[in-house]
Amino acid sequence: MFSVLYSKWVNSWRDLPKLYNQWCNVLRWEKETRPFLRSREFLWQEGHTIHETAEEAEKLTLKMLDIYGEVIEELLAIPVLKGRKTKKEQFAGADATYTVESLMLDGRALQSGTSHCFGQNFSKPFDIKFQNREGGEEYAYQTSWGISTRLIGGVIMVHGDNRGLKLPPKVAPIQAIIVPVAMHKEGVEEKAREILSVLSKKYRVEIDVRDNYTTGYKFNDWEMRGVPVRIEIGPRDIENGIVVFVRRDTGEKITVNLENIEKELGKLLNQIQKNMFNSAKKMKKDSTNKAKTLKKLTEIINEKQGYVKAMWCEDVACEDKIKELTGAHARCIPFEQEHISDTCVCCGKPSNTMVVWGRQY
Repeated sequence: MFSVLYSKWVNSWRDLPKLYNQWCNVLRWEKETRPFLRSREFLWQEGHTIHETAEEAEKLTLKMLDIYGEVIEELLAIPVLKGRKTKKEQFAGADATYTVESLMLDGRALQSGTSHCFGQNFSKPFDIKFQNREGGEEYAYQTSWGISTRLIGGVIMVHGDNRGLKLPPKVAPIQAIIVPVAMHKEGVEEKAREILSVLSKKYRVEIDVRDNYTTGYKFNDWEMRGVPVRIEIGPRDIENGIVVFVRRDTGEKITVNLENIEKELGKLLNQIQKNMFNSAKKMKKDSTNKAKTLKKLTEIINEKQGYVKAMWCEDVACEDKIKELTGAHARCIPFEQEHISDTCVCCGKPSNTMVVWGRQY
């Protein structure tokens, strides 16, 4: 529908670029559904743009890929692998598809966001053309890009553990939960609420004053929900002018003076965000291997999963054979290339292209 409208909206180079962004629900007939990752209905953000030149379209395509990478790394604390999809894996009709890939704790990859440069492949059949600066007629250049709620699944599978969720502070709906200890004793709940009024001015903080659950139950409940920091305060703490911070990422307990609580909470949330990213980065590094032969690539995928870096001759037949033997797809041709060997991991022909392979969700 939009392509038909574009042909009516675009008449001159002065009309360009046109940049459209939308959030919408999408329905797909998935044969095998997975929560967040492959549900039949999901929410996504997508963009569509129309440009005067191929260079401008390519620049915007890569800019959006960088933005997605920044969102995933800076907010979700998940390191990404950036690169270009192979011809077989790219979006149908695109000149190029670029991707940000993330590695889950179980060693499987998740395509976390894509950005497509369409060139004139859709503007020609839909007659989207304009008068260029020289007075001639020219077809427009298009891009499209998107991310979806599968990133929620990515956060769960990268950071979660056997105790439940583990949410990065920057995106956690509740950054800290105050749990009064021995709440029935005089002054405890009142002091906890006083702390809440101070911290909630700057942070996303809530208090648990449920009287039908034990303190231990509350601790476990908020750990399972992934709240980054638990703040404990009881009668002795009040006497000593302290509270106890408990980190969800490491389980470490930290004693903090009440007069410094606002400053110390901010520092701790920053530390947790960095630690979660660094832990995920280490996991990604430890789960990345290199292979010079097809036998080695197969062994790594079957025994360890994760990413495997290997050279490829760019022949689809080799790509298909690797997938058939291992179940692994070409995740991308990374922007940061390495020279693993002189020959293709599959057929042994000379190769200058390094690909990262891995099983996917």
